[in-house]
Amino acid sequence: MSSLHFSYLNTPVAGFDPTPIAPLRPTYQGSFDELGTPLAEVTFVVLDLETTGASANNCEITEIGAIKVRGGEYLGRFDTLINPGVAIPPMITLLTHITEAMVVEAPRIEHVLPQLLEFIGGAVIVGHNVRFDISFIDAACERFGYPRLSQRRVDTLSLARRLIRDEVENLKLGTLARHLRVPTSPSHRAMADAEATTEVLHALIERAAAFGVLGLDDLLALPTMRAHPSASKLDLTASLPRSPGVYVFRDSKGEPLYVGKASNLRARVRSYFASDTRRKVPQMLRETVAIDHVVCADALEAAVREVRLIHELTPRFNRQLKTWKTYSYLKLKDGPLGKLTVTRIAKPDGCLYLGPFSSSSAAHGVREAIELAVPAVGLGNNVSQEDVVAMIKLGLTSDPELLLRPLWLRMTRLADEQRYEEAAVVRDRLSSLERTFDRRERIDALRLAPLTEISTASRTIELRYGRLIITDGAGATDITTCVAPVASVPPERHEIDELLAVARHIAKLNSVAVTQPTR
Repeated sequence: MSSLHFSYLNTPVAGFDPTPIAPLRPTYQGSFDELGTPLAEVTFVVLDLETTGASANNCEITEIGAIKVRGGEYLGRFDTLINPGVAIPPMITLLTHITEAMVVEAPRIEHVLPQLLEFIGGAVIVGHNVRFDISFIDAACERFGYPRLSQRRVDTLSLARRLIRDEVENLKLGTLARHLRVPTSPSHRAMADAEATTEVLHALIERAAAFGVLGLDDLLALPTMRAHPSASKLDLTASLPRSPGVYVFRDSKGEPLYVGKASNLRARVRSYFASDTRRKVPQMLRETVAIDHVVCADALEAAVREVRLIHELTPRFNRQLKTWKTYSYLKLKDGPLGKLTVTRIAKPDGCLYLGPFSSSSAAHGVREAIELAVPAVGLGNNVSQEDVVAMIKLGLTSDPELLLRPLWLRMTRLADEQRYEEAAVVRDRLSSLERTFDRRERIDALRLAPLTEISTASRTIELRYGRLIITDGAGATDITTCVAPVASVPPERHEIDELLAVARHIAKLNSVAVTQPTR
């Protein structure tokens, strides 16, 4: 098998961009941050400001109140008046009872800001309409050379809108404090309002527990989740761990609806009730009555289990099934009538196959690339069809440069002649052929090895002919026998998804030791 240590598309061509117009897009699902800290262990800083007006662009801070809490325990307070350096409007004095005489000897914000930022530290910031308070602090940070606040934040206004909107006439802090019967009444003074907001936060967290809100990730996502039409099914996620794994949505008959993978099972599944905007998700959630899951050792095991379950269960909401049905091969017939054709099935008929490709159009694109390269190879005038077939076979099996270099030379010639549209066509053909050779090299390195061991920081991964060996708690493996593949026969359609999942995972590892021991 040839090793490709070059890329013609990385070679600059004057006046022409060789980058393909449509690069490959990954089909695997994304993962979510590990934010599953239990709420009892989260440190919050509840913040409230009084100001000279409503805009951080032209108004100033007159008072800061902040309370640090964790697990219901008060850890510290930060309370100070601020000299705004400008007149306090009479309407603001009427509202807050803060007069200019009260702040004339108070420190300026530039002297208080470093202490406030140190007090906040890495805590989660809480406020009632918290964006208002943070906008003033960010404005002060920018003015005096500090970075803007990047801490995660929780807005009690947004939480109340989702949890008790139908129970109250409005969502003002005073209204919520009375409705939730907290001991402190807000008074438009920073510390009193911070205390009231802290008590409202604790009351809302108790309400949120009914929706399975147990960790920080749950709390941050709740404002959007509670509005979802299928939010009543959130309790189906209550037992999901914050671990890598696979999950299966099932309907009332126990039939699988959808299979997915996640680095954080709880966060991923709960996201369907919030930010997932895919067209078929609402219908899937309406039909869901149970969610099964399997915890995995890492992201690789989750990716492999997902592929295997999709092929085993054929859930109707997985789009991979439709893609799988369109997989195609490029077939080179041998002999004097040899030609390239696209087919759905690779047969053991002695012909050379390339693939499988994700669709027949992708296979046709590679076929066109090869046919475009052949006339430029320069075999001479008295060349037989057998010679052409032999040359193509050589290029597809052991010497890819036979096909890649003519395409690159043609692209550069067209670019030099300023025929850029034609050059772009050749560029895309060259790109598709390069990707095909690169993918085959990576896949064959896996599937032709009897045993591959990959050492990572956490464990040693074992592959048998490219298939992941998964060991259960009792030490049994899921692969007891595995027949060695024939090198001349490409992977079957059900094999390629798992091989690609393994190859992608290996490519992501920063530093791995890959060995192929003889056993």
